[in-house]
Amino acid sequence: MNKIKHFISSRELTLISFPLLLAVYFTLVVNLPLLSELSAILSKLESVKIGFVLSIPLFFLAAFNFIFNLFCWPYFARPFFIVLLIVSSMVSYAMYNYGVIFDYGMIENIFETDTSEATSYLSSYSVVWTTLMGSLPALFIWKVKFKTSYGPMKLVLFKLISMLVSLVVIAIIAFFFYKDYSSVGRNNSYLKKMIIPTHYVYSAVKYVNNTYFSEPIEYQQIGLDAKQADSALASSENKPTLFVFVLGETARSQNYELNGYNRPTNQYTRDLDVISFQDVSSCGTATAVSVPCMFSAMPKRNYSKPIANNQDNFLDIMQRAGISLLWKENDGGDKGVAKHIPMQKIERKEKNEYCNGSTCYDMALLDNFENDIEAMQGNRMLTMHLIGSHGPTYYQRYPEDKRFFTPDCPRSDIENCGVDEIINTYDNTILYTDYVLSETIAKLKKLESRYNTALLYISDHGESLGENGLFLHGTPYSLAPEYQTKVPMMAWFSEGFKQSKHINASCLKQAAKQNSYSQDNIFHSMLGIMDVETDVYQAGMDVFSTCRS
Repeated sequence: MNKIKHFISSRELTLISFPLLLAVYFTLVVNLPLLSELSAILSKLESVKIGFVLSIPLFFLAAFNFIFNLFCWPYFARPFFIVLLIVSSMVSYAMYNYGVIFDYGMIENIFETDTSEATSYLSSYSVVWTTLMGSLPALFIWKVKFKTSYGPMKLVLFKLISMLVSLVVIAIIAFFFYKDYSSVGRNNSYLKKMIIPTHYVYSAVKYVNNTYFSEPIEYQQIGLDAKQADSALASSENKPTLFVFVLGETARSQNYELNGYNRPTNQYTRDLDVISFQDVSSCGTATAVSVPCMFSAMPKRNYSKPIANNQDNFLDIMQRAGISLLWKENDGGDKGVAKHIPMQKIERKEKNEYCNGSTCYDMALLDNFENDIEAMQGNRMLTMHLIGSHGPTYYQRYPEDKRFFTPDCPRSDIENCGVDEIINTYDNTILYTDYVLSETIAKLKKLESRYNTALLYISDHGESLGENGLFLHGTPYSLAPEYQTKVPMMAWFSEGFKQSKHINASCLKQAAKQNSYSQDNIFHSMLGIMDVETDVYQAGMDVFSTCRS
């Protein structure tokens, strides 16, 4: 080790050769995911020019050399590139092993991920990867000496020459192979998002600017005329409505038995007369996008998170109408949608039947259920935010006695498990969520004599489990497979609820099978089913309206 340190500390680099050395490393090592993807794309083409293939690393080498020279200055280069290397190695790990693309949406999701979620991605494999690819090269940068024998004018001159040579190389490549680059680029537009570090740095800077430095948006109240219908208010005097809205996490529709999956993942709810909506699309492929979008009045096509964060959602409108609300949290946070209503967070640091000191099973949300309901008044709605099927530590989402599908994958570095084991583990999470829903329904049934009870469950987004080499979620929506965008949605109504809301269950079951819905429907459906009258409500977007007399 001492010999290695001596070798490193005895090396000297100029601020001209250093960015070139970095460019070589980023081209051939850090961008392994991009090179691998390019190799797969080129291998499928009928014919490829050998010159074009050989020019690709030269193109990236020249481009990186040009860019890195812009940031390579005395006193700044060392700390800047140390951080860049370590972060880039983490990005490379996630991209190569899980197919994760770090665009704006993924950066947004990372910034809004809590500590417990973030640590779930740690594994011995990820530590080894980032140590070898990021930390050791960063150590080299920390120890290496930079030559400072020439003055600032000469440094600038040499930099300009180096950057000019890079531009000339790029121009020559473009002259001979522009058509090839254009064809591959246009047919695979996502490739630009895989370039490390340019795209994730660009996305991070954009997110930070939009979040912390943009002009604040004035908060807008909508649905100021909101009130409960006379029938709902009359019902609240004798037998109030009790609605449980269950917000799932990372559950995909394709793994639901009730939606045609060939495994018994709904064995707890399939005989409870639940209604499963067969075709429901998410607003995004990450929680940070889907949850605020789902609760807002904006449809996906023109959704803007900054506007959504500064505008009333359906919870705010319900509260204004006099409905008693409570949010219980067991995931990575409410993403700002419950900031105006009462909230309880499951304390993950506790060690008990449901919590191990770092994470809790979703059954913890049902603790004190009856007391929570009793403390509310009038018509009431309880939202439970599940940790559901959050990966990659799927195995931590269910207890041993709910380990139905085996062999599973009891580790966070799921890339080192077989796909069948990963699917078994994931299906166990779906089954456990089904168990939690069945237990919630059981509690609602016990309260039927006092309340008109109902439950709606919907997941925020889906998950990839190895299809086409993709794992986890967060793929840009335009590129994401349906495994990440099709989500389960299930409803259960007590007889009293169906009577008080005049719901034709047969009609709704038929609609759930035949119609396509999306999270755009949630805002209007929740206002409608809770009989909130307001001018922002659109009956045509309410999934229940056509089946209520």
